[in-house]
Amino acid sequence: MKLLSRRALEQLSLLQAAVQELAQPRNTALRIFMASRGATTLGAQREFWLEFSSLDQEYRVAVRRLASFCSEHHEATASEAPP
Repeated sequence: MKLLSRRALEQLSLLQAAVQELAQPRNTALRIFMASRGATTLGAQREFWLEFSSLDQEYRVAVRRLASFCSEHHEATASEAPP
């Protein structure tokens, strides 16, 4: 099994940190939106939805970048099957 280079490990760490950093406000916005469903006006609910939707898109982009990195580096680090 091959290991990732130092540069690739740094990139992986940055991608993982981005996902974790974006997850917190996204999850908070989702909880606020869910709580607002029975407690606020439709206009306020729409604002909470738009906020969550925007944060969710940013989070999904970060997750796709991480998944893409993992996919690209999978073959380089996969161990060879014995003959």
